[in-house]
Amino acid sequence: MTLLSTIRDLDDLKRLRRDQLAELAQDVRERLIEACSITGGHIGASLGVVELTIALLYEFQSPTDKIVWDVGHQAYAWKLLTGRNERFDSLRQTGGISGFLKRSESAHDQFGAGHAGTAMSAALGMATARDLKGEHHKVVAIVGDGALTCGLSYEGMNNAGHSHRDIILIVNDNGMSISPNVGAISKTLGGIVANPITNKVREKIKGIAFALRGVFGERVVDFAKNVEESVKNLFSEGMFFEELGFRYFGPIDGHDLPKLTETLRFVRSLHGPRVVHVLTEKGKGFHFAENNREKWHGLAAYDPATGEARKKASGPPTWTQVFGDAITELAKESPDFVVITAAMPSGTGTGVFEMAHPDRFFDVGIAEGHAVTFAGGLATQGITPICAIYSTFLQRAYDNIIHDIAVQHLPVIFCMDRAGLVGEDGQTHMGLYDIAYMLAIPEMTVTAPKDGDELVGLLRTALAHKSGPFATRYPRDKAPKDPAPVASIPPVPYGSWELLRPGHDIAILAVGTMVYPVMEAAERLHSEGIDAAVVNCRFLKPLDDVMLESIVRDTRILVTVEEGAIANGFGAFLARRLQMTHPEVRVVSIGVPDQFMEQAPRAQQLATFGLTPEGISQRIAALHHEESFEAR
Repeated sequence: MTLLSTIRDLDDLKRLRRDQLAELAQDVRERLIEACSITGGHIGASLGVVELTIALLYEFQSPTDKIVWDVGHQAYAWKLLTGRNERFDSLRQTGGISGFLKRSESAHDQFGAGHAGTAMSAALGMATARDLKGEHHKVVAIVGDGALTCGLSYEGMNNAGHSHRDIILIVNDNGMSISPNVGAISKTLGGIVANPITNKVREKIKGIAFALRGVFGERVVDFAKNVEESVKNLFSEGMFFEELGFRYFGPIDGHDLPKLTETLRFVRSLHGPRVVHVLTEKGKGFHFAENNREKWHGLAAYDPATGEARKKASGPPTWTQVFGDAITELAKESPDFVVITAAMPSGTGTGVFEMAHPDRFFDVGIAEGHAVTFAGGLATQGITPICAIYSTFLQRAYDNIIHDIAVQHLPVIFCMDRAGLVGEDGQTHMGLYDIAYMLAIPEMTVTAPKDGDELVGLLRTALAHKSGPFATRYPRDKAPKDPAPVASIPPVPYGSWELLRPGHDIAILAVGTMVYPVMEAAERLHSEGIDAAVVNCRFLKPLDDVMLESIVRDTRILVTVEEGAIANGFGAFLARRLQMTHPEVRVVSIGVPDQFMEQAPRAQQLATFGLTPEGISQRIAALHHEESFEAR
């Protein structure tokens, strides 16, 4: 029996002797490595915070004390130790526990977190509510240094430091978000770590304060603070945490459990805004993850003995690979475009472009709003930016897209990976809303390719389109087939649809990933005596008015099929247009209904919403029979 298996609740954890905590940390690591080898997941960051998690639960009183984790990538050890060890094998599985923090899952999950940068603001809200209610518990925000590239973290810190409320910020500094961190913040944290004089003097002062506090009480803490301030002014080039109103403690070895527990116990006894700077190693204790921290940030099931994927990749490349290879090749032809991503070079496929064209690649960190406005600045000077950002993350930059790009008619290209249903990452990562939010923007071109060849053709079209922003979307999946060589693929005529199959009973207007399933569905319908036309609506906006007029001359029933939210999606957009010009035409939308989608394999999610050849054909056959009955 492992020590971990004896931890049923936090009382069991707190009954452990301090010298047993290192053994518990080893058990937690082994459990994480084994379980994630079956389920996949974000293992790297969670391995890095095992000791920090144990120390927090040992020294604080969760859930009375509010412990707020940023993102949730860090939270697997937290789940194991807060009552979810027995269910941990269901991580990211249908009906299982979430890969992210989820308030409905546990009282210990204080704030749902799937996107970075939210912890500081949420924690300040909790601390303010505590004070308004006259309560006295502690509030702690654990923020990865990657989230310190996110502006929201600073908005929260600025407000918290000014408020003087009792709140603790723990900076988990592992030098990484998903890729290595970039920018001045990363350099500043590195400077703090590298300044031996400042650190030695600070540690000496804090050691004295620890020793004398029991004799002199809080007066020695005030004295230490004054001396520490002097040290800062003498030896440190601007401790920006302290300038924001936080007392600074650190840096501390995040894998030294005695030091961590001692420091947290002392810091817990203080009041006001304070920050504990903890140094951790992403992937700690698993040499594959230690040696390739970006790859092991999050991945599918693997063999823990070899580090190799359990399922070998076969068949066509992923959409992400097609995109990365395409922009790398197109850059040889077109010298006036650059590529921007937000801490996701591997996830967006832009890492290959970075290696080939480093001077034309910009990773701006977890700062999607900045990425978009930065792109706008480039566009004003004749450079065409390609912003490669996940659909779900681009939501964070919506104001920037409208105000800084669309209003000014700037030719910025938005390439939205992970569009549609994303599988096991669940609610927070679904790319279901980009069709609706992009269609709502005046003069935004919105597209969706049916396969890799069409993605390349649309990229060529986008690079030639200089009169405004251009968006395209593709999923987290394999492309339907191997693409042709990039040089052989022409641009897609702007604003054009593609008639793939004529028919007179009903017309199916398919968007992007739904084109091939719809073609198969049409064959099924044909065998049932239903003649269905199939149109590839690769341009959602602008509509191909010429082809649309031709379609409505032949049929009065149009069915749109899209891998996105039906509410305000392509079907709704088309229906509004036809209501003005052809009110007699009926438009029926097939897509994702107005609900949040839980984690499950992507194929299962598609089947749930009838976005498969069988589901589409059944829905259309029922509609056809209904229409035929009403016509009698």
